[in-house]
Amino acid sequence: MTLLHRFLAATAFRSPLLRTAVPTIALAYAIQAGVAVPSILARSERFYDLSGSLTYISCTALSLYLPVLRARAAGAGVGKLAAGWPSVLKSLQGKSLAEGGWWDWRQVALSVAVGIWATRLGTFLFSRITAENGTDSRFENIRTSPSKFAVAFFAQATWVSLCLLPVTLLNSLSPAAVTSPFPRALYPIPLLGLSLYAAGILLEATADRQKSQWMKEKKEKKHSEEFLTRGLWGRSRHPNYFGEISLWTGIAVAAGGVLVTGPAQAALGLGGGLAGRMGVVMACAASPGFVTFLLTKVSGIPLSENKYDERYGDRKDYQEWKQNTPMLVPKLW
Repeated sequence: MTLLHRFLAATAFRSPLLRTAVPTIALAYAIQAGVAVPSILARSERFYDLSGSLTYISCTALSLYLPVLRARAAGAGVGKLAAGWPSVLKSLQGKSLAEGGWWDWRQVALSVAVGIWATRLGTFLFSRITAENGTDSRFENIRTSPSKFAVAFFAQATWVSLCLLPVTLLNSLSPAAVTSPFPRALYPIPLLGLSLYAAGILLEATADRQKSQWMKEKKEKKHSEEFLTRGLWGRSRHPNYFGEISLWTGIAVAAGGVLVTGPAQAALGLGGGLAGRMGVVMACAASPGFVTFLLTKVSGIPLSENKYDERYGDRKDYQEWKQNTPMLVPKLW
């Protein structure tokens, strides 16, 4: 028996969700542990954020391909799947299994959405920390403590696992469960979710670009401003975080719109009753809920606000900006 077959046999749970979720979550912790060891030894956070993005991409890919691996290993009743790998492009075109397709377009769209977000944010954060000589103020008090540093990587694996839960749930479904007749009333929900994702990632990317440009101009002595109040930063004190929360909310909405359907419920072994539907809704809501909690109560806004309050809290212009600019949700005028 090959290593792959041993792995598939060891994770062959009765629940389709567990068959995909358990290996995906395990991979998240394994990658973070693998990066944590050399980072702790080197007392360096240089690859922390980049490893988070790579973990997102790896876990998303695993959740998408794991059901395919199981079907190929089973061999029976999978058409031409055993002769080659399914095509993402053909899946998006609605091709059948025999024609080289496999996934529903919503599975592909949300998986690609996560990949785009992770690639953009990971490269942005890695470029930023490289420009800062590999240091990040968030790790100032923990990089010298192996236990505290290890907790940061453990927390990142938890962050990946919870945020990806809607996508993991969706990708665990078989093609038949996702492509079964879709209730007309639910047609707009995945599109609404993807629209919210698009708006969120655009807002986040624009806010990051504006801040990077502002910092570049400051280094070039084109202005003497101490804190950014222009562009989106004049409408919200943390527009990038609002974009982050919005895009994960969009992913959760899009996935939830599929997971509450009867065929999806049956495939997950949930029976399709109110309890089952509420269960997947709560599981999807855990993703943006955790992001919101993390950014507003733990490492995002609190750290940033405290840092700026210490630096500029006694300045009148800072207090005016803080009083007239919403903390999170951008003002429209």
